[in-house]
Amino acid sequence: MTTQTDPTLPEGCAFVIFGVTGDLTHRLVIPALYNLAEANLLPEKFCVVGITRKEMSSDDLRASLMKGLHDFATRPVDDAVAERLLYCVTAVSADPGNPDSFDKLRERLEKLEADRATGGNRLFYLATPPDAFAPISRELGRTGLLHEDPGGAWRRLVVEKPFGTDLASAKALNAELLKIVPEHELYRIDHYLGKETVQNILVLRFANGMFEPIWNRDHIEHVQITVEEKLGVAHRGSFYDATGALRDMVPNHLFQLLSLVAMEPPAHFNAHAVRSAKAEVLTAIQIQSETEALKNSVRGQYVSGRVGDTEVIDYRSVKDVDPDSTTETYAALKLTIDNWRWAGVPFYLRTGKALGAKRTEVAIKFKQAPFAMFRCTPVQELSQNYLVIGIEPVEGISLQFNSKIPGPTIAIDGVEMTFEYKDYFKVAPSTGYETLIHDCMIGDNILFQRADAIEAGWAVVQPFLDAWAKAAGKGLQVYRAGSPGPDSAEALLTRDGRNWREPG
Repeated sequence: MTTQTDPTLPEGCAFVIFGVTGDLTHRLVIPALYNLAEANLLPEKFCVVGITRKEMSSDDLRASLMKGLHDFATRPVDDAVAERLLYCVTAVSADPGNPDSFDKLRERLEKLEADRATGGNRLFYLATPPDAFAPISRELGRTGLLHEDPGGAWRRLVVEKPFGTDLASAKALNAELLKIVPEHELYRIDHYLGKETVQNILVLRFANGMFEPIWNRDHIEHVQITVEEKLGVAHRGSFYDATGALRDMVPNHLFQLLSLVAMEPPAHFNAHAVRSAKAEVLTAIQIQSETEALKNSVRGQYVSGRVGDTEVIDYRSVKDVDPDSTTETYAALKLTIDNWRWAGVPFYLRTGKALGAKRTEVAIKFKQAPFAMFRCTPVQELSQNYLVIGIEPVEGISLQFNSKIPGPTIAIDGVEMTFEYKDYFKVAPSTGYETLIHDCMIGDNILFQRADAIEAGWAVVQPFLDAWAKAAGKGLQVYRAGSPGPDSAEALLTRDGRNWREPG
């Protein structure tokens, strides 16, 4: 039986994109808007305002966005749909370094809103580097563009990750933004939460009576969260060398997965209850000392090698990377959660660049069944029981368990039952941003991070940042591009009598 409700159609609005000429807009935001348009999920009264730093004609911007759409679309482009969408695009120049330009933006926007009858609703999307978040927001606040009258037109501000670079900067950014807009208007976007399988973690846990009763320390031995990438740093040397794998992936993507897996059941399926449950479990992660952080972590940096058919150069040879860099391109952590459900259950997290496979998954390892009843049989050992939630490259869920091999004697082997989205649901490929952008427009912030969760995540990560900074190059492992990562990452588990799960 299929239970489904029709999606809500957003009210008319102006979609204002800062950073409209950038990579993120071309690769993800415009293709996502196109997919929404094709599905008839954009408002009938709608306009897109592309903010450029330099003067640019609307025709030139539309042409650039059309090219980007054809280059990065997740499905064949219907030019009629694309042209209808891009007809809504108007280029306007504005720079927070020039306050007068924001006064002119307000005038242009008010005229466009009147022409397109959008009702004054405004969504400001900051597809910009993080250092532009506060300056742009301050100007939007100063000019009244973000002012929301109770009962009147709504205002929403969307900011991309990263949300700070450490605990202090995250707190400062939250404080700055929350002076300008209240929490309910602020949408901190993480595209991982737009992926169907990530959202399905909630359904898997809370809509199935077979899972939630065993989702605790009595039955689960440990949890592994893996985000592996085949790509190296490529042209992002300057950004990456100042950031590293830990900052880039753990406080956002990996902690989003962890919070969905580990959170308590929310009292209601609404934004406040779900976001509170996620923040609560992040707050419960044990804050380690710097000594503990060094013991419970591995950091690595790739050297030249081959990933598939591609030769990858040393990380330190990448343009704009310091030749003596100690920035990690691989990070693995062991964390524990101090609450009743997860006491004694370790969570192992790993992420890295230039690895041998592209894979994102959550693997939940169940405790071993008692072996005594098979002692007098030829069975030597039981296969491990895993529930694996695959997110990339294959979206699906698999369950690994033991089964008798057909024959006259007792012989046991591990088998796997697998469900893949593409086989069961005929859904067109997406960017992962469609759900999130649609939710922004209808005012549903259930999939967006709240200030307390952001700060709780950074509080967990901070001891690792501090310990690694003090250690500098000491303890930094090297691994060959195309390999599974540094050998010491395996030792992080083997010392506990465990191993990383590798695909069968």
